[in-house]
Amino acid sequence: MIRPGAAWGGAVPAGTPVREVTGDDAALAAAAVPGVVLRLGTGSTAELARALGLARPGAGPGTTVVDCDLIDLAPPAPDAADAAPIAAVAANAAANAVVLGIPPDALRAWHRRRPVTVTVDGRALFAGPATTVVVANGQFLRGADLVPRGHPGDGRLEVQVYGLAPGERGPMRRRLGGGDHVPHPRIAQGQGRRIDVRWARPAVLEVDGRRRDRVAGLVARVRPGALRVLV
Repeated sequence: MIRPGAAWGGAVPAGTPVREVTGDDAALAAAAVPGVVLRLGTGSTAELARALGLARPGAGPGTTVVDCDLIDLAPPAPDAADAAPIAAVAANAAANAVVLGIPPDALRAWHRRRPVTVTVDGRALFAGPATTVVVANGQFLRGADLVPRGHPGDGRLEVQVYGLAPGERGPMRRRLGGGDHVPHPRIAQGQGRRIDVRWARPAVLEVDGRRRDRVAGLVARVRPGALRVLV
């Protein structure tokens, strides 16, 4: 985990195995093994690479290893107030971003807001109608600068909750590319080590760009330094 003012990364320790990974962010998360350094192959589509500077023209894996975080996912513990069981989370880890509800780049005027509660490290962040909750370790999603302050090695997760009115969604999408959609009075933001999300009704779940089953809630926890990547 990087600390304020500290250098991030160092040389690969002698004898450390290095494994090449191609594919997307989900493939990167699945390949994370303690003690192994991952090198992104030329065919990789992982968007975490852009946050690491590996998506620049001419950039390629070098000789520095950086310790990135992972997002561990689990269903929330059921309680007496639950009218129905909460579906299990289909994938238990993510490298870049998790989206519950309508992804911000797909959000349109006709999408309905539904009640959701979000807590960060046990503190209430949001309770009310929203279309979308984003939990991010990285910064980019489908090329958009979705979480401008996201840092994959700071030991914290970023969360955004979109309660935008229908007429505000088009202008928001147009600003996504440069990260100018935030701050916004109806996009709640926070950061922490544990994010708890509860929807009144099951919402679509996207994990590292892959569509999963609908869930009524989940718990996202940061796993610091679990993903070692060569840059």
